[in-house]
Amino acid sequence: QVQLVESGGGLVQAGGSLRLSCAASGRIFSIKAMGWYRQTPGKQRELVAIIANGGNTNYADSVKGRFTISRDNAKNTVYLQMNSLKPEDTAVYYCLAVAPRDYWGQGTQVTVSS
Repeated sequence: QVQLVESGGGLVQAGGSLRLSCAASGRIFSIKAMGWYRQTPGKQRELVAIIANGGNTNYADSVKGRFTISRDNAKNTVYLQMNSLKPEDTAVYYCLAVAPRDYWGQGTQVTVSS
């Protein structure tokens, strides 16, 4: 089992920044990749960014150039730095660990006001 605890969501004005954190515990040696998804009411959860153990990253086109995913292996934590936030970034953001089955965090709300 892998447990994920997210933090860092909140309310921010358009153009502002937030940093999300996700700390993993449990069978962390089995984690192959970690990432972030987001979901708004009535829509499917969508990939925001993901980082593999080797450091390869993948981003949704909508966040490229604005969001940066990073990982601190010593702290078993993945971060999502979100800059130039837009109202359409408003969503519940979920942390994912692929270990190799998917484990999800509880979600953290990000609200961007216009």
